[in-house]
Amino acid sequence: MTITPIKTAEEYTTAMNNIRQLWDCPENSKEADLLEVLSILVEDYEKKQYSITPLDPIEAIKYKMEEEGLNQKDLVKYFGSKERVSEVLNKKRPLTLRMIKNLYHNLGISADSLLAL
Repeated sequence: MTITPIKTAEEYTTAMNNIRQLWDCPENSKEADLLEVLSILVEDYEKKQYSITPLDPIEAIKYKMEEEGLNQKDLVKYFGSKERVSEVLNKKRPLTLRMIKNLYHNLGISADSLLAL
């Protein structure tokens, strides 16, 4: 088998089929090395073809609120006041570094999403 970068959907499908065949191979074998290389190539192809852009910061907050069943009142401790929560969620006030840190540490919202422009 010749190893080359994955450039097409057909090559991707072939690589995925090869990975499935090698999945239960013994550790530290030539097959395991091939499995690792194919996995790296597939990951590279997927990053290029299916990149996921971070959510808008406000959409990320609203998504987390919905997911956790939170309302604006629940965010006051992270924003400072109920008015500030409303202003931020309505995009009338930007997130501050303190707010971003609070949301990241306390709600687990990704920093990538909170810092997206």
